[in-house]
Amino acid sequence: MTERVGPLTPAITDEDAGVESTLRPRRLEQYYGQERIKESLRIAIEAARQREEPLDHLLFHGPPGLGKTTLAMIVAAEMGVSIRITSGPAIERAGDLASLLTSLQAGDVLFIDEIHRLSLAVEEVLYPAMEDFSVDIILGKGPKARDVRLKLHRFTLIGATTRFALVSQPLRDRFGAAYRLEFYDEQALAQIVRRSAAVLRCRIDEGGVTEIARRSRGTARVANRLLRRVRDYAEVRADGVITREVAGAALAQLRIDELGLDEMDRELMSALAERFGGGPVGLETLAAAISEEPDTIMDVYEPYLLKIGFLQRTPRGRVLARPGYEHLGLDANSTPALQAALFDGDREIDS
Repeated sequence: MTERVGPLTPAITDEDAGVESTLRPRRLEQYYGQERIKESLRIAIEAARQREEPLDHLLFHGPPGLGKTTLAMIVAAEMGVSIRITSGPAIERAGDLASLLTSLQAGDVLFIDEIHRLSLAVEEVLYPAMEDFSVDIILGKGPKARDVRLKLHRFTLIGATTRFALVSQPLRDRFGAAYRLEFYDEQALAQIVRRSAAVLRCRIDEGGVTEIARRSRGTARVANRLLRRVRDYAEVRADGVITREVAGAALAQLRIDELGLDEMDRELMSALAERFGGGPVGLETLAAAISEEPDTIMDVYEPYLLKIGFLQRTPRGRVLARPGYEHLGLDANSTPALQAALFDGDREIDS
C-alpha cells in the first residue's frame, strides 16, 4: 500500500495515526537532534534549489523510531514537492515499482521504508531508474515480447532501513549520500517533549519534561509515546499537570524503569542471566526462550541495550554484561559462564 502526500501533509501511521502525524515536525528548524545530518541536508537542499534540480538520492539508516520517515517528509517539504510513501515488503513485483515510478512528477520524492527488503527482481528495476531516470518494461509474451524503455521524470529516491548491512552494495552505491541516525541525547529529547506537549496542549513543567526525556531510550518515537501515556495518567489521576512526580508515577504504572527499560527488556536480560548463565547464547535460542521474533530482538531491543552497555554481542552469541546484572540486582561474579564468555580465544571482550 502506498500513499501520496503533499509537501506539508502529515504522514499516516498505523497506531494513533492522527496524533502521531500531528506531532511530526514539518521543517528542519522544528526537527530537534541529528544536527550533523540536518546541516548536511540544509546545504544539499539549498544547492539543489539554486540549480533547480531534484535532490540527490538519499539513504537513512539506524535503529527504529529515530525519525527516518519524518526526515524524508521534511526533505520533500523543504524542496516544495510531493512525496510518495511505500515500503520494501509492499512492492511485491517489478511491475508494482514501475507503476510507482511512472506516476511520479518532476522533482517528486519516492520514500521506500525497509528498503533492504526489496526483492532482487524489484531492485534491478530500480537501478536504471536511479541512474538514468528510465524504466524497462516487457510488452507481450513469448516470441512477440519486446523490451520498451520508458523515460521518467527526474525524482529523488529516499530509502530507509534499520539493517544497513542487508542493503546490497550495488543499491548502496547508487545513493548520493547515506546518513546514519544516532540515538538522541537527553537535551534533544527534552526539546522534542516540549514541542510535542505544546502541540498536544499538555500542561507540563520542566521536571516532567526531564523525567520523560530521561526514560525515552534515546528515541524520539518513544518520547512522544510516553508523553501521550503520561498525559492520560495526569488527566485521570492528577490535576492534568505533568510534574516530575506525576510522570514518575505514570511510567512506574507502565512498568518503565529509570533508564526507560520495559518488561520485555528486563525479561530478555533475566533470561540471559537465569536460564543461560549470562551467555553466550545464540539469537534464535534467546528469541525462543522469551517468545519473541529474532528480528524484533535485533532491531528493537538490542540497539539500546548495547548502547548503555547492558548487552554484548560476541562471536559465540549474546552475553549479559556486568551493568546488566547490576541493574537486575544480581551478582555477576556468581556466574562462571559470564567470566568464560568475556574471553574469545586470546581476545578479551570488554564488559
